[in-house]
Amino acid sequence: MDKIIITAYGLLMILGAFLGFKAGSKVSLIMGLVSGILVFGGLAIMRSNARMGLLFLSIIGGVLSVTFLMRFLKTQKVMPSGMLLTISILFLVFCVWRYLKSS
Repeated sequence: MDKIIITAYGLLMILGAFLGFKAGSKVSLIMGLVSGILVFGGLAIMRSNARMGLLFLSIIGGVLSVTFLMRFLKTQKVMPSGMLLTISILFLVFCVWRYLKSS
């Protein structure tokens, strides 16, 4: 189940990259792809060391949560920054919870 949630989040970041690019933002394309690749990198790390992978993913979730919070505060738009903020916070909570549970 963990892998499904992490994969879905990574795919969401990549999908967001292409949707942002379609709307005219090259920065969204680059950052979304980088974010998605990092999430999948964390998934790969989990294969050899689950705790280290979850720690890495927690950091990624935290950084993205802060990034989307700043973006939401700046734009005051629920789509896409508010939605991505909510999803990133949920992802962060999930990763931290799984990390703490794995000790």
